[in-house]
Amino acid sequence: MYVIAGLGNPERRYENTRHNVGFDVIGALAGQYNINMNIKKHKAICGMGIVAGQKTMLVKPQTYMNLSGESISEILSYYKLDVSKELIVIFDDISLMPGCIRVRRKGSAGGHNGIKSIIARTGSSDFARIKVGVGEKPDGWDLADYVLGRFLGEEREMVNLAVKDACTAAGYMVNGEIDRAMNEFNTKKRE
Repeated sequence: MYVIAGLGNPERRYENTRHNVGFDVIGALAGQYNINMNIKKHKAICGMGIVAGQKTMLVKPQTYMNLSGESISEILSYYKLDVSKELIVIFDDISLMPGCIRVRRKGSAGGHNGIKSIIARTGSSDFARIKVGVGEKPDGWDLADYVLGRFLGEEREMVNLAVKDACTAAGYMVNGEIDRAMNEFNTKKRE
């Protein structure tokens, strides 16, 4: 079984913010594969179903971004899953332009507090990830204010395209085609 976890913050006030694009991708995957997100356990909202032919649990941790590892580690432990083979994490990245995604087999936290929490709680940074670009914060802006802000009109359109790409990449990844996902999406540029 795979776990695909999209990071974000619960509460309505965080909906559609840059920091919640992980939740946006999970919502899109749930819609695409007709997965009902009706399970509330492991400090998360979850849905069980089939993604690209593979048994998958979609997860939106409800611990707030900085404590995402609490939920993820609990799920991995409960289902006895291998962090390096059965987990895909989707999250926002300010170093990528809106509309771009980057697929990685593993990596560091890169300053992202949600990823730091997952690494700390699982004891591993060897998990696949999909970074969704939200754009660099403007000069003079506080980082928290920026990532908790909403996309402007044109940015939102670009991010919606990236969400679709992330869904496609996740489908490849659960079928063991991470190289295909990296080759297709890591070089894709949006104008």
